[in-house]
Amino acid sequence: MSRKTVGILGLAEVSQGGAPSQRMADTYAETVARMTGATPLVIPALPETQDVGHLLEIMDGIVLTGGRANVHPEEYGEPATEAHGLFDRPRDRMAFDLVRACVDGGTPLFGICRGLQEMAVAYGGILHPEIRDLPGRQNHRMLKDVPREQRYDLRHAVHLTHNGTFASLYGTETIQVNSLHGQGVVEPGSRVVVEGRAEDSTIEAIRIADAPGFALGVQWHAEHAPWEQQVNAVLWHHFSEAMMVE
Repeated sequence: MSRKTVGILGLAEVSQGGAPSQRMADTYAETVARMTGATPLVIPALPETQDVGHLLEIMDGIVLTGGRANVHPEEYGEPATEAHGLFDRPRDRMAFDLVRACVDGGTPLFGICRGLQEMAVAYGGILHPEIRDLPGRQNHRMLKDVPREQRYDLRHAVHLTHNGTFASLYGTETIQVNSLHGQGVVEPGSRVVVEGRAEDSTIEAIRIADAPGFALGVQWHAEHAPWEQQVNAVLWHHFSEAMMVE
């Protein structure tokens, strides 16, 4: 059996010399390779150079990564403010095209952090740039006053929908996850089924309704050390299994 290939969508970056470039944290490639056995390939977020249909002909799965840039609020009908921070418009366009194409065609799709947000917005969802500013919400951002190796430690519970897809995958209705995000989903969108929330009601796990293949998104950083954190290993195991279905 030939080795599978997983496309990992890149992010825009300006190099030290001032040249636009694409980047991806090494952890995504390492995790894809170790947890699925597939070859990880970075997809440049350059819509004018990409044929999404062709990409999905040669890819067995797609991963939408996290990233510092937020989805531009114009994508969900709101004006940009200073609170929205950095943007990556080419990534926005590539992500939305990939989400819809994967869902329509059944290509396994795994959205992580910003990737979950992109999946929600692709189907009409609305985001808030700073979840901790909403009444009753906690601070979900990365803790900067702890050693780097502790920043991805499990921080809060996520309560999963009874008899939902995630609860079925985990065999439980409560899990512990890491938390490293400021922006979050406040309105999920037409086909977005919310299957997990933090204790402060922040949306943490979604699936796309009626998708013929794996189409799941999580707000936490599931790419982090799944060989050590079982909560992340479960998702990669099922993503890998989904790619084996012909």
